[in-house]
Amino acid sequence: MTGDQSLAADAERLARVVLSCGVEPGDGRTSSLVRQIGAVRTLEDLLVPKSDSCLAERLEQVDPARRLEQAAKCGIRFLVPGDPEWPTPLDQLDDAITDQGVGGTPPGLWVRGPMPLTELATSAAVVGSRTASVYGMEVTRGLCDRVAAAGVPVVSGGAIGIDFVAHDATLGAGGTTAAVLACGVDRVYPAQNRPLLTHLAAEYAVISEQPPGSAPTRPRFLARNRLIAALTRGTVLVEAALRSGALSTAAWAEALNRPVMGVPGPVTSYTSQGVNQWLREGRATVVSDGAEVLELIGESGEHLVDVRRGERRPRDTLGPVDRQVLEWVPVGAPASVDSIARLASLHIRQTEAALQRLLTKRFVRYEEGGWRLAPDT
Repeated sequence: MTGDQSLAADAERLARVVLSCGVEPGDGRTSSLVRQIGAVRTLEDLLVPKSDSCLAERLEQVDPARRLEQAAKCGIRFLVPGDPEWPTPLDQLDDAITDQGVGGTPPGLWVRGPMPLTELATSAAVVGSRTASVYGMEVTRGLCDRVAAAGVPVVSGGAIGIDFVAHDATLGAGGTTAAVLACGVDRVYPAQNRPLLTHLAAEYAVISEQPPGSAPTRPRFLARNRLIAALTRGTVLVEAALRSGALSTAAWAEALNRPVMGVPGPVTSYTSQGVNQWLREGRATVVSDGAEVLELIGESGEHLVDVRRGERRPRDTLGPVDRQVLEWVPVGAPASVDSIARLASLHIRQTEAALQRLLTKRFVRYEEGGWRLAPDT
């Protein structure tokens, strides 16, 4: 890289810091401008007070060099597109901006923790209700344990409920996990997850498009969800109500053509209504364990799940004729050979021979001049 190129790259990075600090996340218009003309020119356009003088004022107050310096002192790095560690799947967000102008690739990512974000290339997102049930937590734990054992990282939102269990179970299985926050990576939210988030920031990764010091708000949570979907190969829903934020993550995964998976829940459960609806509409694929998740997010043929079969029953050992005859032997009043042969569409001699074999194997009984099923058949 020449000196001029280096200066241009530095200017681009500083401009992205300003945009990250001054523009609300998920601003598709700004993201589109950055993609078309670069961050420096986009910032120049936004600094001209047109219809949004408040935005221009906010941007003018940002000292990007000082922001980077303060972040570095806290062990926080700022990544931009083109950096070796930049997760390139995020760039697809520019093609998934909604009609309302929401979405787009963030100007950059603030990251706390030693884990390179390139490790998330094969990851799975596991999200769900904050008010998780025992069922939801048990399923999440088993699912993440299997996914982590396969060396696949798990990404979630660091919240209470399903998010917490997803992170905790992955760590318990010796796996890799990262939390994507709707606030600055220097803040702990929710407070009850302080031990978890502190551990992730020290050993793994806590990620946000919000600059350090930023507070969480509802719009920021919804904008954050697109990052979880874009960073991962697929999204798993475990318990989500009809208006759950987890469904927002699933919707972004759907828009990005990534697999959306759902764990079905009881029809009487409020927190499973959203997941069940997505499954009914065919927008999500049913999964019941981590092996099925791995099959859906892996490369073709990478994680194949064995076909599940029910427990083998004694009648499974019977030949086709014997099974056919057995289907027409009554439970109640005994039936004649002629009657059974007629119902089974078989010759009487075939039917008699089959009944004798079934009698030897104790599937049927001969009583009162006819044939009936033996108990427990």
